[in-house]
This record gives sequence, C-alpha cells and structure tokens, in this order.
Amino acid sequence: MAEGPFGRRSDAPPPEPPPGDVPEARAEGPRPQPPKPPPGAASQATWILGVVIVLVLGYITFNTLRTQAPGSRGLEIGAKLPPFAAPLAGSSLDGDANIAVRASEQIRQAACDVRRPDVFNSCQAAERGPLVLGFTAVRSERCLRQIDLLDRLRTRFADVQFAVVAIKGDRADLRREVARRGWKLPVAHDRDGAVANVYAVSVCPAITFASRGGEVRATTLGEASAAEIERAVETIR
Repeated sequence: MAEGPFGRRSDAPPPEPPPGDVPEARAEGPRPQPPKPPPGAASQATWILGVVIVLVLGYITFNTLRTQAPGSRGLEIGAKLPPFAAPLAGSSLDGDANIAVRASEQIRQAACDVRRPDVFNSCQAAERGPLVLGFTAVRSERCLRQIDLLDRLRTRFADVQFAVVAIKGDRADLRREVARRGWKLPVAHDRDGAVANVYAVSVCPAITFASRGGEVRATTLGEASAAEIERAVETIR
C-alpha cells in the first residue's frame, strides 16, 4: 500500500479475470461509431463558439468599465478631503506620509496635527482657502507637463492654493525635476502611495479641486487643458 494525495492506494496490478469471464466489450464486439457530422457542421460549431467567446469578453469588458475601481474616478463630489501630512520634496524629512484620521497606539499624531515647515498638511491647506491638488509621477512626462501648467496658472488665482503630490518614485529624481522645471508650488512626496490610495487616484495626471474647508467640488482625470482647469478653479472660489 502507498500513500496518495487522497488517501491510500494499492500498488498491486488489478486481478486477471477468471477463465471464461470475457469482458463485456469483447462479448459484444466492436461498438458502433457515432455518425459523422454533415459537411460544414464542425466549422459552424467553431464559428458559434467564437461568437460566444467574443460576446462573453465584451460583457466582461463592459461591466469592468461600468464598475471601475474608485482609483479611476477620484474622490466623490461633495466628499471631504482625506487628511494627510507628507514630507516636502525639497526637505530633509524622510518617511511615509501620515494619513491617520486620529491618533492611536501605533500612530502618535493624527495627520491634521502634523504641522511643521518641512511638511505639506492637507488640513492646514484647506483651512487657508480653496485648494487645487495635483497628482503626478516623476517618470511620466505627461503628468509632469500637467504640473507645469498648474504652476503657471497658480499666479492667476492669488486666493487659491496650488500643491502637488508626487506618487512614489525616487525622491532624488523628484528633486531634480522640481529644480529643472522651476516649480514654485509645494510638492509633497507620497513615498509608499498611501495618499494616492486614500484620494482614489491610480492614474496621473489627476487634479482634485476643493473649496475652503476641504469639500471636493471637481476632479480631472487625464491631461486637462488650461481652460478646463480654470473652469474647475472657478467652482471652488
């Protein structure tokens, strides 16, 4: 006896049938073969199967588009900005962003309470006035180009704050891009992607527009034009 994956099995070969005990298949002779399908039936069945597969894939794709993860939509209009405090790219402060809503045994300070010159704090920014918060990735030229536009537009809206969250990526590369492009708006580094996660951002560029107090009024996904950004800014002033 040998131990198999579903219990014990015997290694001995099956017993030979006793003399005169003819297996049923031999006694009956060869079994009749099923009739061959008419010409063209096989190709027609293959065609039908192909159509069914296409329809199933189309249905799956359609439902995927209808039920996208929050990351493809950003925050809901009317929602409150999730709190976060993240190191500024140009500072010497190192570490992941704090996204804690409240203090706990593991996290001594809630994100809103982390206020220091080397940190961008979303709560503090929302208290000051309307906020335009862009999300970028340091290795995406399209995303960086969108922040170029935000940095130029911010001078037209003195009463509105503009800031950027750089999602993951190498911080040294981020610093070089900030210097090369001459950005003047605050740039926070989201080292582990936690801020992007709570803001439901999985693609860039993406921009969240919030009124004073942190109420979300608009979101743009993908590269937006200057006119589109200006219209969204008007909704938060």
